[in-house]
Amino acid sequence: MEEKDLVIIGSGPAGYVAAIRASQLGRKVTIIEKENLGGTCLNWGCIPSKALLKSAEIYTEIKNAARFGITVSGVEINFQKIVDRSRQVARSLGQGVTLLMKKNNVEVIFGTAKLLPQQKISITSSEDNKTYEISFKDVIIATGARPRLVGNFTPNGESLHTSRTILECRTQPKELLVIGAGAIGVEFAYLFSTLGTKVTLVEMQDQILPLDDTDVANELQKIFTRRGMVIKTSSKVGEISLTNGKVSTTISTPKGDVEWTGDACLMAIGVAPNTTDLGCEEVGLKLERGFINVNNKMETNLPHYYAIGDVTRPPLLAHKASHEAIVCAESLCGLNSTMSYDNIPACSYCRPQVASIGYTEKKLQAENIEYKSTKLPYIAIGKAQATAETEGFIKLLSTPNDDKILGVHILHPQAAELIAEACVLRKMNASISDIIETIHAHPTLSEGLLEVASSSLGNPMNS
Repeated sequence: MEEKDLVIIGSGPAGYVAAIRASQLGRKVTIIEKENLGGTCLNWGCIPSKALLKSAEIYTEIKNAARFGITVSGVEINFQKIVDRSRQVARSLGQGVTLLMKKNNVEVIFGTAKLLPQQKISITSSEDNKTYEISFKDVIIATGARPRLVGNFTPNGESLHTSRTILECRTQPKELLVIGAGAIGVEFAYLFSTLGTKVTLVEMQDQILPLDDTDVANELQKIFTRRGMVIKTSSKVGEISLTNGKVSTTISTPKGDVEWTGDACLMAIGVAPNTTDLGCEEVGLKLERGFINVNNKMETNLPHYYAIGDVTRPPLLAHKASHEAIVCAESLCGLNSTMSYDNIPACSYCRPQVASIGYTEKKLQAENIEYKSTKLPYIAIGKAQATAETEGFIKLLSTPNDDKILGVHILHPQAAELIAEACVLRKMNASISDIIETIHAHPTLSEGLLEVASSSLGNPMNS
């Protein structure tokens, strides 16, 4: 039986980052990947979906070019080419991860892994389907998550979709039902609606983007509704039926039942951790709701067993997974590295985008924390008007006495790029005064944080 030093199961933004950092620190690393290097994020999530969203953004800009003094005619959508470009972007980045593994001397084995007692792993090769065993000194479990399904919903890649299968759908539906209005559901609803599909978006909670700031979610819903999207919150979808290629269901809403029939349905109600058939129970790993329990060093309840990324705990975000990977690699290599979960940004890449860091008002109220809230519309910012990106606002939540930053919430076409400054400020335990005393370039969208900070102290300059 071949003995390995450090084995990592899964090569997504958790697994491959852990492999690189551990290799940098002197470990001999082996990755086991059952499909494609880069995992779900690179191949079937973050990256290809953002490539699709860019096409929708460009289409919108072309349609609105007249306001910039540019006349455009004959604009057509080639949906198949949009999808093909997205897949090519994923393939290109996958090749990049392959090069990174070679550069960092990481051994890659393609196959399906299962944990065995006594620090062993069974591997079923992807090449010849043969099964063999290896032993290890340490293992990092980074198997990620898969789309969650409920009821009788069975994806077929044509009319019934998950967030994975819809990435390869090369026929644009005329009518689409999106079940679930979290980040994934909202992004795909925006994409297809922008490209001309009649979209109905259904959410069980009382707002879209249930984990985000209520003001942000409500304003985004108004924007989407003005654009023609049908949104039903506090609503539930019944059994899905498929007849002659048409999808039908009943949507239960606070105002009564609504019958829906269309070309396609996307199930986007979240994801489930990939711990099934992994052998966790057989080796004694402690699980909670399917997630592997870990501490702030990414250690499990068993020595030599670590876990990182979506297989551990929410928030299920790629950047959180990558940071856990670095903490884990450094920890098992003897460095004093720990994971903190109180300053992780969250973004939704519809247009306008949504980005946040820190507390929401609901969370502050639930924990009885005193706060003050200051909101600034982006129409007050010169760069926003110059670029015709005035939709949305920035909200700053702070402590009433010493003006510490509790949370920042942004609704704007560039929100995901703008949130980073707030992340650094919270990490540095900065105050509102620190923002005001920092000279921001003019004209920039980042002046929005400066202006809302000034407004928070009662000294606005431009609003």
